[in-house]
Amino acid sequence: MQAQVKLGRIAGISIGLHYSWFIIALLITLSLAGRFHSVASQWSTGVVWASAIITSLCFFVALLMHELAHSLVAKAHGIRVQAITLFALGGISQIENDAPDARTEFWMAIAGPITSAIIGFVFLGIAFWVGWRPGAAPAQPAVAVCLWLGYINLVLAGFNMIPGFPLDGGRILRAVIWRITGNADTSMRVAAQAGETVAFAFIVLGLMRFFVGASFSGLWWAFIGWFLLDASRSSYAQTELLAELRDRRVGEMMERDCPTVDGKSTLQEFVDRYLLPTGGRCFIVEEGDRVAGLITPNEVRGAERALWPSKRVDSVMRPLQELHIVTPDTPAIQALQMMRREDVNQLPVVSNGRLEGIFSRSHVLRFLQIRGELLR
Repeated sequence: MQAQVKLGRIAGISIGLHYSWFIIALLITLSLAGRFHSVASQWSTGVVWASAIITSLCFFVALLMHELAHSLVAKAHGIRVQAITLFALGGISQIENDAPDARTEFWMAIAGPITSAIIGFVFLGIAFWVGWRPGAAPAQPAVAVCLWLGYINLVLAGFNMIPGFPLDGGRILRAVIWRITGNADTSMRVAAQAGETVAFAFIVLGLMRFFVGASFSGLWWAFIGWFLLDASRSSYAQTELLAELRDRRVGEMMERDCPTVDGKSTLQEFVDRYLLPTGGRCFIVEEGDRVAGLITPNEVRGAERALWPSKRVDSVMRPLQELHIVTPDTPAIQALQMMRREDVNQLPVVSNGRLEGIFSRSHVLRFLQIRGELLR
């Protein structure tokens, strides 16, 4: 999930907001304003709205700290974290690689709930310190803010401990099964299936609540269940894909007979003679007998349309020395991770200084499709 609004970096990790965050932030603020007004009708409108806005912002800071806990533990174990994105259902850490072992997976997973629980107890402790006692209604705005943040973070910690992937509890379940069986793929399958069970339970509960009069609250639970169901099924499919690719090398999937184009050709000639007739997504640019670079539809789109008849291919191509390359012996999973990290769709395959072929996502999908048809 990509962030539309960049907020900066923490510990080298990019922090951002998905557009759906603004929707849920508005809904939470409106809900808090109604709650604060009902429990303390003597507060002025300005105090109610100020308390609601402050509480909403603090809640998302707490969510960010929850995700940061996951990410910092991952980084401490040498796993690269690209970004953290806050969205409608919370936050997501874009961790580049899976945990290398069950122990790392366990601590990465449990760090978030522990952090949320600590935050919750801290806010409840502050409320108690300033005079609030259990069972009493909050008389001061600061107490109301602390109470809500305290309880919601404890709820968040408990919710995330539900044993179904992709919730943190599901990842903890995976770590435990991984430790027992020694098989990372089996543990992921079990955790993903548990996630599906949990998701169906949320959907059924939400629909039941809706039909007995819970209205939006019931639909919200059903929506969470739908999201978890989709995520758990995606995780299961990804596990099967990784299992299939685990022992595969780039050389098994790359395209060796790569289409070539003369770097002196104009963009118009390239489009008319190569791009449109073949539907190819990547072409090798040659200058004489040597490979000079690559050109894709992205580079063509970056050039002004009126200049196509005069602009040469080699003026917009990506030079070979600027490209990220792999060798035929590079693991396919490692190459796919590199493409995701660098946001590219293909990688040149070079051996002993010679271009051997092109590795791309489409080649991987085609390989898996053909293999699946043969095994039916």
